[in-house]
Amino acid sequence: MKKILYLICSLLLISTLSSCNQKDPENNTTTLTLAHSLSQDHPVHIALEEFAKEVEEKTDGRYKVKIFPNGQLGSENESMEQILAGVLSMARIASPGLATYERGYDTFGLPYIFESTEDYYHIMDSDEIREFFMSSEDKGFLTLTYYDSGSRSFYTKNKAIRTPEDLKGLKIRVQDMKSQTEMVNLLGGTPVAMGYGDVYTSLQTGIIDGTENNETALTIGGHGEIAKVYSKDEHAMIPDALVISSEVWEKMDPTDQQIIMEAARNSTELHKKLWAESIKEAREIAEKDLGVEFVDDIDKEPFIEKTKPLVEQYRNEYKEVDELLKTIEKVRSK
Repeated sequence: MKKILYLICSLLLISTLSSCNQKDPENNTTTLTLAHSLSQDHPVHIALEEFAKEVEEKTDGRYKVKIFPNGQLGSENESMEQILAGVLSMARIASPGLATYERGYDTFGLPYIFESTEDYYHIMDSDEIREFFMSSEDKGFLTLTYYDSGSRSFYTKNKAIRTPEDLKGLKIRVQDMKSQTEMVNLLGGTPVAMGYGDVYTSLQTGIIDGTENNETALTIGGHGEIAKVYSKDEHAMIPDALVISSEVWEKMDPTDQQIIMEAARNSTELHKKLWAESIKEAREIAEKDLGVEFVDDIDKEPFIEKTKPLVEQYRNEYKEVDELLKTIEKVRSK
């Protein structure tokens, strides 16, 4: 029975999306479906709305973008499967989730790849990274642009993490990513992989002692109600990617491709401003209303040294990661 219900739901979904992706000959309009898992008040969604508006205006209505937020069309993995199957046009995906299809994206999940927010933007906006984004067209997708998802740091119920030794004996929630699990192990903590939705209750009940994320998780996720010490070690800066189906892309004429690319990059510039405002607001609320202590004076060097073997492991295991790391180093030296 479950298999039958799943098949029916899948067919209904495919039917709905296929109708959205079809061209309307009468109005000469093609509707592109775009899925993401974030809420409608998230800075990414707001940036995507501006992207959709600019695409429709500058193509004179030849293309419209219909956005499906809140995971309406499934998980990020399911969205990628739908893109590769030609069912979905576009999606916002956390960049390491693309590594299954293009190993270079594993790079963005590694610790201390970027030195600061300024370094992050300098590298991510470079022609070299844009070239990498376009290099997966033969894999069934390409990345139009990226969105900042902040720097990730450790936060716990009551203990500051000033050195790797402070993580010893602590159960730390991580995303279900091999690189994050291995990172926490190297730093001396005990990684516990779980979904974001389970973090609040797990902090509350003591299943975990802490977790890692950007500052908005303290307020939007409510984690600051329980976790009272945020240690700004900034061990990772993991970009989100706005991906488009290669099949959809290749059907566009070069003029429309250029319009959509420029609209995507413009949405990133808007998102930078929105994101900076949201981080500032989250910190203010966490400090004043939730009583969270922020530990900013952390020496990152011991954390970097402890996690270097992980970066080297990925360099040796995946030539694509090694190549992208060399590209990042080259751009940084400019």
